[in-house]
Amino acid sequence: MSIGAVVRRVRAYGGHFLLLAVLTLVVTLLINGVPRTVNRLAEQGLREQLATAPAVQRDLLYSSQPLTAADTGTSLAEVQRRELDRIQEEMPPIVSDMVDRRWYTAETVAGRLTGPDLKARNLLVDLSLRALPGIQDAGTLVDGRWPEGAAADTAPVQVALADDVARRLNLRVGSQLNLSPLETTPGADAVPVTVVGVFRPRDRADGIWEGLPQVLRVEEPQGDGQPFVAVGAVDASGLDRLAAADWPTRFSWRYRLGTHGMDVRALDELIDALQRMSQEATPGRSFVQGADVPLREFADALAAARTVLAVIGAGVLATLGGLVLLAVALATRRRRDEYLLMRARGGAAVAGARRSLAESLLVVPVAAAAGWLLGQLVPGPAEDTLPYVVGVAVLLTLALPVAALAVPSGNTGRRDLVRLRPSARRVTVEVFLVLLAGLAVVLLRRRGLTLGEVDPLLVAVPVLLALAVAVLAMRAYPLPLRLVSRIAARTRGSVAFLGTARAGRAVTAAPVVVVVLAIATAGFCAVVAAGIEGSRDRAASRSVPADALIRGERLAPDTEAELERMPGVADALPVAYEPAPRLARDEAGTDAGLGTTAVLLVDGPALARLVRETGADVTVPESLTGAGGQPGAVPAVVSPAVAADLAEQEMTGSAFVAVQGRRYEFRVAATADSFPLVSRETQRFVVLPWQALPDGPREPMPTCFLIGGDDLDAEALRLVGDEGQDRYQKTGTVTGGQRPRGVEVLTWEQARQQVGGSGANGVLVFAFAAGAAGATVLGLLAIAFTVLAGARSRGLVLSRLRTLGLSRRQWRGLLLVELAPLVGAAVLTGAVVGALLPLLLTPVLGLSAFTSGVPVRVAFEPGLVAAVVALGAVALGFAVAVETLNNRRLRLGEVLRLGEES
Repeated sequence: MSIGAVVRRVRAYGGHFLLLAVLTLVVTLLINGVPRTVNRLAEQGLREQLATAPAVQRDLLYSSQPLTAADTGTSLAEVQRRELDRIQEEMPPIVSDMVDRRWYTAETVAGRLTGPDLKARNLLVDLSLRALPGIQDAGTLVDGRWPEGAAADTAPVQVALADDVARRLNLRVGSQLNLSPLETTPGADAVPVTVVGVFRPRDRADGIWEGLPQVLRVEEPQGDGQPFVAVGAVDASGLDRLAAADWPTRFSWRYRLGTHGMDVRALDELIDALQRMSQEATPGRSFVQGADVPLREFADALAAARTVLAVIGAGVLATLGGLVLLAVALATRRRRDEYLLMRARGGAAVAGARRSLAESLLVVPVAAAAGWLLGQLVPGPAEDTLPYVVGVAVLLTLALPVAALAVPSGNTGRRDLVRLRPSARRVTVEVFLVLLAGLAVVLLRRRGLTLGEVDPLLVAVPVLLALAVAVLAMRAYPLPLRLVSRIAARTRGSVAFLGTARAGRAVTAAPVVVVVLAIATAGFCAVVAAGIEGSRDRAASRSVPADALIRGERLAPDTEAELERMPGVADALPVAYEPAPRLARDEAGTDAGLGTTAVLLVDGPALARLVRETGADVTVPESLTGAGGQPGAVPAVVSPAVAADLAEQEMTGSAFVAVQGRRYEFRVAATADSFPLVSRETQRFVVLPWQALPDGPREPMPTCFLIGGDDLDAEALRLVGDEGQDRYQKTGTVTGGQRPRGVEVLTWEQARQQVGGSGANGVLVFAFAAGAAGATVLGLLAIAFTVLAGARSRGLVLSRLRTLGLSRRQWRGLLLVELAPLVGAAVLTGAVVGALLPLLLTPVLGLSAFTSGVPVRVAFEPGLVAAVVALGAVALGFAVAVETLNNRRLRLGEVLRLGEES
């Protein structure tokens, strides 16, 4: 067999081989390119998540036990500073490579600070001294200079203070102080201290300022008679003097992880390395890290996204596989006479297979290599996909030879009968497929899913279910068409009768199955994406059950009126939140021994009205909407954990909880797994109706405000909230000296963006978008195969009818009547399967990782009906266009001279 003859045959059947080559290229491109895209999107999401994570979740902190040292002329601070390099060298390489910045600090234990400037304000202060290498670059001097080594050992220790600290403690450059050891460090000597500088940080978020107590602010006293706590900055020589004077000194080495050198493919290895570092602590040195928390959260979200992508990819690849089989079957059917002639002339049974193998070797491997090379151009970290590409190339190369071997040598029978009876073999295969799909569904529901792994059963279930439903639909849909055909036979005109009669024969089941599989994949993507979006809306409404939320410390009561006078604000609802009071048995405060419980005070009827006006997806329990003024315990909504504890203590009818110093009696009226404004991590909470609380001398002060309105100005809301906090602090029952933190303003849109901004969300969006678009395109291609599968027989019929006087308009009508039931049944069946698959798979896909823990509920979407109708119309128009082009190519006037297939 010469290569020239093979090339000539490939050119003669160029359309078939071109189609096979294109499908091969697409398959190998997807196998090699999609993992790269997924890794790139995942890596990008991981970088964004780490970049926005709090510093405590990116830092690796090593701390020593308090040490002292004799004055031997060796700097203890400098010796410990050298550990900064050694510790990083001992880290696992995958962790060490990610270290972006690092800091070393040395700090004495706190001592009692005294001096004339403090006495003038009657301030009780505990001060610790901290050496911060690099502070000259991180801070800007406001007054004075930076500390430096003193000439004499008896000279005061030089200290620099942050400007806020100096102002709060009434200190300035030149203040002379004395630092005495506390009772916990009796062996230390008192040392004189002088303030030589006051500085301001260049960037408060710089890691050099991390650590407790804070360098940049004074910690308030914890109670009456308790001291303020502050930190002063010294140089290494000053710290060495204190260590030599028997002041215990702690050393810490902080390493901040960056995003450079990150490889999402090694995410599990990175998490394991951090876990080993936590377990392998050095004696005398503690290790604290929180980096594994965001990494594990991202890993869970990525595992869920990859699971969804595996389901969608299985549907797309199965559709592509079906298209390959259709292309091979079409090519084999067109060349059937050639293979039969070879056998009639004495050729072996495998002669046609050998010829097809030679032709495939000339086309398929080249197309597979081209697809793999194109995949190499896709940006992103690569996966080892070459073995899969080779395997697919081998299978696709063997597809044509195997089909040639399966060509029957005898008469295949007539295929234009009104009722084509299926063979026993085909019926057996179809029954087995339906039973296998049902068994797979049962096993998946019982066994569940292990996230992080590609589960073969999960991947197979959607494909098997779509195939089984498609087979059942193709068996059922000719039945109503036959009834319609009988009715059409009694009417005038031949178009309806002939069209429904031909459509009812259903001889193109294989292409229709591929159409169903493709449309089911696209429908699955659309329905699950809509379910996730709806669940994210509910999650945002649980965080902000209004148009905006102002959250802070206690605000003055007149803040509500100030907010309602703002432009765009329609309603302002005060809310009080206590994070951790303890439940009591009686009004005297006898502890019930049930631990801390979060308490939320909210006006139930006002919340219901606000939720209704803003359209938030929140349900307010009826037990909170009752009128106030009723004697006895107020009805409360509690979490299941609190309800169980109260029932065990026989306190469901009467329990007490303190809110802002006043104790309220409540009873359990209802339970709820979650409630707006209560974080999903809070398992114990009590919600009290504010309108039902008894009057008293001290009314609760709001800590939050829910805002309803349009075109809200977040900065203006923040300003009003800050002013409300200041007014309460200055005029409240207990006034404070330090300005409270500013309020937090969070709009519903911002909360929604936070919920949908998961690091792995890019992978999920890519999976849905690419899956829906790709499956739709492949579905239209499968419809083209459906049309081409019966094009020759339809051409013969249409040519005969045209000779009998069928007009061109009637011919188009006949084509529509014949194709509409087939295309409509395929699209409708695929849409139904696509809508049902999420109900089956959503509970095991772990999609709550993308909705802040809110379960994803898949419900009927009205838009799906419109999308199905539109897709059906497009598919039917595409089918008619393909049939028209094919008929023009065949030139129907010549079809009658080509002979009949019978």
